[in-house]
Amino acid sequence: MKILGIESSCDETAAAVVEDGRNVLSSVVASQVEEHRLYGGVVPEIASRRHAEAIVPVVKQALDDAHLTLKDIDAIAVTYAPGLIGALLVGVNFAKGLSLSTGIPLIPTHHLRSHIASNYISNPELKPPFLCLVVSGGHSHIVMVEDYTDMKIIGKTRDDAAGEAFDKAARTMGMPYPGGIELDKEAEAGNQFAYKLPRPVVNGAPYDFSFSGLKTAVINLIHNTAQKGEELNKADVCASFRYAVVDCLTTNFLKAAEDYKINTLVIAGGVSANSLLRSVLDAECKKRGYKLFMPDKSLCGDNAAMVGSQGYFEYLSGNTAEADLNAFATKSIEQG
Repeated sequence: MKILGIESSCDETAAAVVEDGRNVLSSVVASQVEEHRLYGGVVPEIASRRHAEAIVPVVKQALDDAHLTLKDIDAIAVTYAPGLIGALLVGVNFAKGLSLSTGIPLIPTHHLRSHIASNYISNPELKPPFLCLVVSGGHSHIVMVEDYTDMKIIGKTRDDAAGEAFDKAARTMGMPYPGGIELDKEAEAGNQFAYKLPRPVVNGAPYDFSFSGLKTAVINLIHNTAQKGEELNKADVCASFRYAVVDCLTTNFLKAAEDYKINTLVIAGGVSANSLLRSVLDAECKKRGYKLFMPDKSLCGDNAAMVGSQGYFEYLSGNTAEADLNAFATKSIEQG
């Protein structure tokens, strides 16, 4: 079964053709990062306009690269939540128009479910149930994946997401957008024990995260040092901050795995490309005898291959939409 996936939740316009949920026939991504870098972050209005300009050629290229036409497509999967509402509406409305004009079934696909599905592409042997750490610029969740479309949140951030904390700390140090990637690179040359930073916990919720205080701590460290006329070792600050964030993520994730007696662990989302997170979890899972699955780094960021993958499983579960499909800025992964 061939699914045309469409993604426009933030600042990448993407289309892909995926066969049977795991075989990628084509994947095209038009990134806006260079334009948004001028403003230090994503400007929603600009993102929406660029999606409107790019979506037709991107979808056409995805079909051409797969050597297919719309007649060969069995269903259209589109990200409808969560994300920037204006950006989402471009993809949703385009997909609805395509579905109406061709009669091809339409599949509403949740963005975070799609990030999890990137692992089905990278790891064809992976099947639920498993425990997944979903970490991105806007989300930090620990999700119990009972089945491809049956998921339960057992832990989440109470304030900032891990990716947001990385980006804001990087911006304070003068790094270009997207800062999290630059911070990760800079940290490789630093000492992760150089600066002591807090490890916030949420009382009564051992699997929940809180990154606001940690983010504030590193920003205050940078500002206070500058006010005193002193110099910080940027690499050491990056390494110490990255270590603190990864420590929070892995501690809660591994505790949840132990408490729920799950030995198959998965990571997903933009922050799953973080080199320290990947290496620490790999080492800890080997120590405990757990199986760890990670997406290829090329699939960690927003793309449409993951949408086509999850769309396949949504279709098998009977989740299709009509012409009244709407977009939603926020929606729980449990609702799909």
